[in-house]
Amino acid sequence: MRPTKPLCRTVASTALVTIVALPAAADIRLWTTEEQPERLQQQQQLAADFEEQSGIAVEVIPVTESELGTRATAAYAAGDLPDVIYHTLQYALPWVEAGILDADAATEVIEDLGPDTFAPGALDFVRTEGGWAAVPLDGWTQMILYRSDLFEENGLEPPTTFAAVTAAVEALHNPPEMFGFVAATKVDESFMSQVLEHIFLANATSPIGPDGFAGFDEARTTEVLEFYKTLADASPPGELYWDQARTLYFAGQAAMVVWSPFILDELAGLRDSSPPTINDDPTSTELASKTGIVTTFSGPSAEEGAAWAEVSYLGITADADFDEAQQFVRYSLSDGYTRTLAIAPEGKFPVRRGTAENPTEFVEAWAELPVGVDRQAPLSELYEPEMIDEIVAGLDTAQRWGVAEGELALASRIVNSQIINRVVRQYIDGGIDASDAVAQMNDELSSIE
Repeated sequence: MRPTKPLCRTVASTALVTIVALPAAADIRLWTTEEQPERLQQQQQLAADFEEQSGIAVEVIPVTESELGTRATAAYAAGDLPDVIYHTLQYALPWVEAGILDADAATEVIEDLGPDTFAPGALDFVRTEGGWAAVPLDGWTQMILYRSDLFEENGLEPPTTFAAVTAAVEALHNPPEMFGFVAATKVDESFMSQVLEHIFLANATSPIGPDGFAGFDEARTTEVLEFYKTLADASPPGELYWDQARTLYFAGQAAMVVWSPFILDELAGLRDSSPPTINDDPTSTELASKTGIVTTFSGPSAEEGAAWAEVSYLGITADADFDEAQQFVRYSLSDGYTRTLAIAPEGKFPVRRGTAENPTEFVEAWAELPVGVDRQAPLSELYEPEMIDEIVAGLDTAQRWGVAEGELALASRIVNSQIINRVVRQYIDGGIDASDAVAQMNDELSSIE
C-alpha cells in the first residue's frame, strides 16, 4: 500500500500555495516540458476535456526542459511539487530514490490499465523492486532509413544486421552519385553519441555492469569499431551529423542513414523548410515511397539486437492528490490518449498499444493522426502497414546503457563526456588500432563517477 503523505509536507505545500496564490480553479497541477505554443495549447485542451468528463481541473504549467531537474528538487524541498510531471527517462528512477515521485501511485495506474497493453521496453526502463517508477506516455526509436527500391533491385536483405548493412554498402556505394551510408563523425554532436550507443547496443556491448563502470569487452567492441569504420569509409569526408545525413538522403545520394522519426513528415514533402530534393517537386512523396525503415538491428555477438529509444513518462509526485492525479494519468492513456499522441505524432509513438479488448486500438488511431507542417497527411497514407508496425515495434526491444543495472545516471555522464566519440573518430581516421581504442576508452571512462 502507498504510505499516507506526511502531515508536515502537506501543511508546507498548503502554505506555499497560499503564498503564491495559485488559481483556485486548479485541483491538480501538471508540469510539462512540451512548452511550444501549439503543443501547450493541445495539452490545455486535453486538460479541459478531462475536466469536462471528471470535474477535476488541471493547471498545465510549462517548464523549460533544461530547468526541470533543478525546479523539481527545489519544489520538493519546499513541499510544493506539482501533482504530475511529464518527464524523460533520465529522471524516473533517481526521482523515486530522492522521494520526488511516488512509485506506488504509478504502479497502481499501470496495473489498472494492464501492463500487457504497454510496450515492454518502456516499462522495463522504469522497473522498480515492487513495480514501476512512472507511467510511460510516449516515445520514439532511432531508425535506419534505407532505399528499399535499390535494395530490391540489387537483391539485398533489409539492413537489420551488421552483415546486411555491410553487404548493402559494398553493393550500393558509388560516390559521388551514391554514398553507401552517412555515418555520424562530428565528435561534439550528441547525434554521434546516439548513433554509436545504438550500434553498441545492437552488439550487446556496454561499458556498464551491475556494480557501475565495467569497461568495454574487447572482442565485441572490436566488432563494433570495425563495423563503424565500414560505415565511415562509405560516407562523404568531413564532420558529419544529422544535417548532412538528411540532406544527402533527401537528394537521393545516400543509400542508408540513421535519423529520428521526426524526419517522417519531411521525407514525405510536408515541410517546406526541409523538402526532399530527389526530384523537382518539393512536395513529392516519391522518396517516402522508396524508403524502408529498421528500428531493431543486431551485431554478430547479439542475435536479438536492440533499438535505441527515448521514452517520456507521467510521474505522480509525493505531494500529489493521489486519487485525482491517478485519474488524470489514466485518462491521458485511455480516453484522452489519441489527443495526447496528436501533440506530435511523428515523435510520439504509442507506448500503450491498445486495451485488453482491442490490443491495437491506439496504434491504429495514431497511424491516422495527421503529421506535417505546411501540408498534412496521416502516416498510414504515407507508409505501408508493415513500416508502421516496424516503427512502433522498436519500443518492444528498446534499450539504453545503464538502465538494467540502475546506472542510467552514470551511463549519461559517460555518453555526455564524448570520450567514446573522440576515440572512435581516432580509430576510423586510422590514428589507432582497435585494441588501443578499447584500452583508451576503458582507461579514460573509468575515471567518470
